[in-house]
Amino acid sequence: MTETPVYIAAATAANALGADWESVADALFAGDRSGLDTTFLLNDGRTPPVGRLRAEPEALPADFAEWESRNNRLVHHCLVPLLPAIEAAVARFGASRLGIIIGTSTSGIGSWEAALTRRLADGVWPNDFHFPRHELGDPSAFIAAVAGIAGPCYSVSTACTSGAKAMVSAARLIRSGLCDAVVTGGVDTLCGLTLNGFSVLDSISAQRCNPFSANRDGINIGDGGALFLLTRDASDIRIAGWGESSDAHHLSAPDPEGGGATLAIAEALAHAGIAATDIAYINLHGTATRLNDAMEAQVTHRLFGGDTPCSSTKSLTGHMLGAAGSCEAAFVAMALQRREAPPHVWDGEADPGLPPLHLTDRIGERVDGRYMMSCSYAFGGNNMALVLARE
Repeated sequence: MTETPVYIAAATAANALGADWESVADALFAGDRSGLDTTFLLNDGRTPPVGRLRAEPEALPADFAEWESRNNRLVHHCLVPLLPAIEAAVARFGASRLGIIIGTSTSGIGSWEAALTRRLADGVWPNDFHFPRHELGDPSAFIAAVAGIAGPCYSVSTACTSGAKAMVSAARLIRSGLCDAVVTGGVDTLCGLTLNGFSVLDSISAQRCNPFSANRDGINIGDGGALFLLTRDASDIRIAGWGESSDAHHLSAPDPEGGGATLAIAEALAHAGIAATDIAYINLHGTATRLNDAMEAQVTHRLFGGDTPCSSTKSLTGHMLGAAGSCEAAFVAMALQRREAPPHVWDGEADPGLPPLHLTDRIGERVDGRYMMSCSYAFGGNNMALVLARE
């Protein structure tokens, strides 16, 4: 039986590159690293670079003040450009036929941290503190409240694959017939919990991160959000295929042989009905940690060889955690639209211990194929590969 095709009807993004789809795309293809010029003070006194939002989102409208958190401000900022398309879908299908699935790993934890600081100082929780703001389902519930959507509504939190897995879950809702349109994507904002947590793991770089370099020494973390409205209506970008796996090798380290990553990519290609040679560009997970890049280089070279154009965009945005998969899917959509590869910005010193890859480290490299892939790998061995197609 032929599966129902699922398309991106509308999309928006905001991160360290810019505040909207166009400005993000312009900075992305220019290889603009200025979004990593800000720093964050860790508990141990270090101040590593972070990919802070290029434009701080405004406070929520008064009608939604109870939802106030920096994360929901970013959700709202990304949601507003989609509202006309969402409202048209609600009018066409009915509110109960639209769904919401959002990926996040932090939700509103930053607001909880601020409230806890005041609680420790004053002995009472502040009056404006609302516990649900840091629950993982909060971004999805907030979108339902703003957009008037009454269909399936939930969040996905699988660490660094969350945003991509939310998109795949949304596509499944449409293919199953449960929804006619779904708002999906991922949103995560900087907070002390994740930054200090990764620091304790000795994973934070004191410099701008350097994916696949012999000198790589860890990640930067960044804010980010990308939201999409998925429907059955044909558009220029289609969700062509996906693959998921969980290799359960280690809580935080990837399987060195990349068995789970290999399985996810193979399933994505099979689902899309294409061969590895049909992929014109790969957005690598590329965290710039020693173990992740070693695993990913091995898997990518084994499946695609050394000629397929690929890059890690985390040296431009930082690692956006729960939003990384959706933001990098947005980058792949931009690459399909512009027929150009996002540049791989690094020091150019290849690691002789890694299989060679075709890293697109020249600005403006053309890639004109119909299919492109984004790969995401998360704690717990959670792996995700997403194929998008230009129609």
